[in-house]
Amino acid sequence: MRIGTDAHIDDLLADLSDPQREAVVHTDGPLLILAGPGSGKTRVVTRRAAHLAATVTEPYHVLAITFTNKAAKEMRERIDVLGVGAGMTVCTFHALCAKLLRWHHDRAEIAKNFTIFDTDDRRKVIKRAIEECDLSPTNYSPASVEHEISRAKNAMLTAADYAAQAADRRAMARIFQCYEKLLAEMNGLDFDDLLVRMATLLAEDEELRGELEHRFRYVLVDEYQDTNAAQYRIARLLTRDRQNLCATGDPDQSIYGWRGADIENILSFERDYPGAKVVRLEENYRSTKRILAVADRLISLNVRRKAKSLWTKNDDGPSVRVLECEDGNEEATTIAEEIAEKTRCGADPDGIAVFYRVNSLSRVIEEAFLRAGIRYQIARGVEFYNRKEIKDVLAYLRVMVNPADEVALLRIINTPPRGIGDTTIERLTDRARSAGRPIFDTLSDDQTLAGIGRSAVKVRQFTELVRSLSPTIASPAPSALEFVISHSGLRAMYKGEGDADDSPSRNLDELISAAAAFQEDNPVATLVDWLEYAALVSDVDAVHEGVGMVTLMTLHAAKGLEFPTVYIVGLEERLLPFRRFGDDNGAGTDDEEERRLCFVGMTRAKKELTLSHARYRMLRGVTQRTVRSPFLDELPQECVEWPEADRPSPKRRHQAVPSGQLPDDIEEWTIGTLVRHPQHGLGLIMSIHRGTRRTHVDVQFEGGPRCSWVLEFADLERVGFDDCG
Repeated sequence: MRIGTDAHIDDLLADLSDPQREAVVHTDGPLLILAGPGSGKTRVVTRRAAHLAATVTEPYHVLAITFTNKAAKEMRERIDVLGVGAGMTVCTFHALCAKLLRWHHDRAEIAKNFTIFDTDDRRKVIKRAIEECDLSPTNYSPASVEHEISRAKNAMLTAADYAAQAADRRAMARIFQCYEKLLAEMNGLDFDDLLVRMATLLAEDEELRGELEHRFRYVLVDEYQDTNAAQYRIARLLTRDRQNLCATGDPDQSIYGWRGADIENILSFERDYPGAKVVRLEENYRSTKRILAVADRLISLNVRRKAKSLWTKNDDGPSVRVLECEDGNEEATTIAEEIAEKTRCGADPDGIAVFYRVNSLSRVIEEAFLRAGIRYQIARGVEFYNRKEIKDVLAYLRVMVNPADEVALLRIINTPPRGIGDTTIERLTDRARSAGRPIFDTLSDDQTLAGIGRSAVKVRQFTELVRSLSPTIASPAPSALEFVISHSGLRAMYKGEGDADDSPSRNLDELISAAAAFQEDNPVATLVDWLEYAALVSDVDAVHEGVGMVTLMTLHAAKGLEFPTVYIVGLEERLLPFRRFGDDNGAGTDDEEERRLCFVGMTRAKKELTLSHARYRMLRGVTQRTVRSPFLDELPQECVEWPEADRPSPKRRHQAVPSGQLPDDIEEWTIGTLVRHPQHGLGLIMSIHRGTRRTHVDVQFEGGPRCSWVLEFADLERVGFDDCG
């Protein structure tokens, strides 16, 4: 038992509200903290962890789990400031599982030097699995197969389980089984495997489960509403005997159902843990009264939630504003001009953010920002690590750690170019697969090399290069990266490429800087630790504070952040709530989750919130008439500033899109006119609107969709009824 001084404990409880203090001082037994947005959740979780370490246990016995590297780092820093963090484990679920699987690899029956396959790597393996099953990539795209396999794993289904349950999907089951076989051969785990393997190990190895529960005697899980089946099982198994699980979250902020998160995990907490203590954090310290009232009204229409009353002592603040624009270009230009004016008047760009439901909406916003001279950052941390030059470096490191990693090996065997052509690589691959050996093992085999002719010398040189680089595995990540980038030839290959601000060479420097920052936070970390960290990076990890830039990000990435001024764009049917192309009846769409996503975006705003929609928007290359989001109609009118109902469309202020041509016989285009489209065939014009700059037309196609286009750019031709044959 660890007992802190009374003064220290008083410090931990200082400046807490009564509900916050109630949650912090609870020690043994299950605890559910229902934390509304802006209610000081992170403060409560960190103070609770510190309070446990100061009163009833050692820091070593406390495990705090969250969902992003950024959140884990913030939590760790706050606990360190409180003076009791040494030895405490604070990390993400994936990082915890990766670490435990390496420590207990023998019990998990995997090699210690496994590598983690990201989405791109995973799809390459799936593509090979499709080929080995003699199936067509046209019918089974790697992306769709990946989604199905991930869905199955998130439900804790093995390939064998899936095959038993999916009698009507035998081909998919074959791909799944082949994919798993290939992963095992390459000594690789995908993101889902990290969780599933750990959950399975805990369930099957009672001795290990007991050891880990003895080690982690108090488990705190943040964002509990975002846990999937595997994460839920891990949390339950680690706390099965002592029941010391503190789950913090908010059902109203459950926004990851599409990747397996199950809102029922938090809704059923009191059923799972009878007698659990429940603390509600309902006071919001972030937003104005009007912002909170608007968000609270919206989310109150959901059924699957736990009731709570959000309130704040903050000022009323300005009304939440709805901005209506002619199209996406005007929307972007209007917002850019407003932000430029705000910054000219002294607003801090770091305090301004623009959110959108889908990444494709960022393009016109970026263009408008560039025209307005607004500096901005995009929360796409994953995108940085997907750049070619970055993946090249990571591939070298992965092969050094795990030579069986075929995906990484094939990426670097001729990068930089060293005279090893596709034919040679194909021969090496065929020989290795025929022998049932990893490709790397065949690169030094005299018999194999004898069959590839003059390229054998180049292959030997490559093998020697990898072996000469491998000792750097023992070095700290920054120095290992410096050495590998220089001696692999990547620095020379990328030197001078691209523009000054975003060149591959500069990105390599940024990668080294990222490794140095990680090493500073984790002094005893190894290169393998950093590789795990890089593999598990998320978009929000790319958001930097204090850089004097406006932030652009998806609503999903905005979770956990806050900004004085927030714009949410694209509040239209099909965008928010989101509908996939061709999904006209909303099948497969969870409107409650979409409403929760909108709620999350709204509650990031501290002072000002603007919601915008456009009457026309170009999607997938076609300009279509839109319908404003039903979420706008659910807002309390008294807290919302609406555009004047009869105001004319504002004069366009952005650079005009080059105009197309109207048909010569435009006078004869009316409602009921028969038209032909090269893809959709024959259709009837249902409505036509001639504006001052463009003509918009709605067409209902025979047995097909109803489409909206700008006529000047639509590939339509008018046909007579006698031309239909």
